[in-house]
Formats: sequence, C-alpha cells, structure tokens
Amino acid sequence: MSDFETRRRMMVDTQVRPSDVTKYPIIDAMLSVPREDFVPDDQREAAYSETQISLAPGRVLLEARCFAKLLDVLSIQPDELVLVVAAGLGYGAAVLAQLGDFVVALEEDDGLAGEAESRLAGEGVDNVAVINEALTAGASKHGPYDVILIEGAVETVPQVILDQLRENGRIATIFSEDNLGIAKIGHKIDGAVNWRFAFNASAPVLPGFTATKEFAL
Repeated sequence: MSDFETRRRMMVDTQVRPSDVTKYPIIDAMLSVPREDFVPDDQREAAYSETQISLAPGRVLLEARCFAKLLDVLSIQPDELVLVVAAGLGYGAAVLAQLGDFVVALEEDDGLAGEAESRLAGEGVDNVAVINEALTAGASKHGPYDVILIEGAVETVPQVILDQLRENGRIATIFSEDNLGIAKIGHKIDGAVNWRFAFNASAPVLPGFTATKEFAL
C-alpha cells in the first residue's frame, strides 16, 4: 500500500466514519478516488489533512468530513443524474461519478475547468462532462437533475439553478448566514425547494452567490 493509500484510508477512518458517514458506496468511493490527484500539485502533501485546500482565490476543496456528510444527506442513487456546481479540479465529480449514473461538472474558472478535464481523464473517469460556464447559470441544457451539489458556500441560490432540479430531486450546499456556516439540504416538492438544516460547516462564499443587500433610507 502506497503512502497516499495509507493516508486515504486514515482519512476515511478518522474524518469520515467518526462523522456518522457509514454508507458503503460513499466509503468505497472515497477510498477509491486519489484525492492527491485533484489538488494543486504543490498541495499534494496536504491532500488528506483535516482542512480545506485552496484551489484558486476564494475557491477551496471542502474538507473530507464536510464533503462526505453532504453526500450522506443527498443519498445519491446509481441511476441518478448529478450536477456539481463549482467543481474545482474535479475531486467531487470523481467521487460522485462512482455514486450516480452521470455527472455534469460545472466550473467557470478556465484554468480549473481545463485541469479538471485532464485529471478526470487521467483517472479514467468517463461518466463526467466538464462544462466551462458561469456557475450562477447552472447547466440547463443537460438537466433537469436528480441531485445538485454546490461545492462552496452561498448566501442565496439563483432561481435558475433551482429550476434545473427535477421534481422530488435534492440539492445541498453550505449557507453563510450571519457569519455562520450551515449545510442544508433542499427537496423539490410541487415545484418549490424546501430547505432544512443538515449540519454546521463553513466555506468561502462563491462568486455570484451573495445576497443582494437592501438599503433603507
């Protein structure tokens, strides 16, 4: 077993399982995907640390605990179509590719999108399409989606993204509320998304996902 494989198993045993994430498909996927291959080359040694990893200004790879808990509440099924918003270098998409049927990985940063495509191809992941377009627009031409995961924090989710969620579909992200981070899962019922608390978490707010400030005279 290589050093990175040892660290990967340790990540699952000390960060993921103790967070009450025990579903076999999630554990197996996180043990299978080499996280060190989806971080900037100068951060490979930090790939399995219990911290967020910087990918670009204001953009991070979520820590394993938070990511695993998001997957746990989404409960992705093998026949489902998944949209990942803010896919970064493709780690989340690679894991989700093992859980669902097909993944659309949306990334607006040209450099990150290009790297994600090559890194996913390098790992032989053939059921992910990387889309290099604005995060706030979603990827409507490939939807509607059974599951949407936004890999970063938001103050608000644009309606255009919610519209791309299939009826009875699920969406999860981290909301930044009064300097607190709260992971929530939303279920679409009768055309409306109903959000509920999942767990406490934090991440930088993604560009374009800030709420409009209202000023009173």
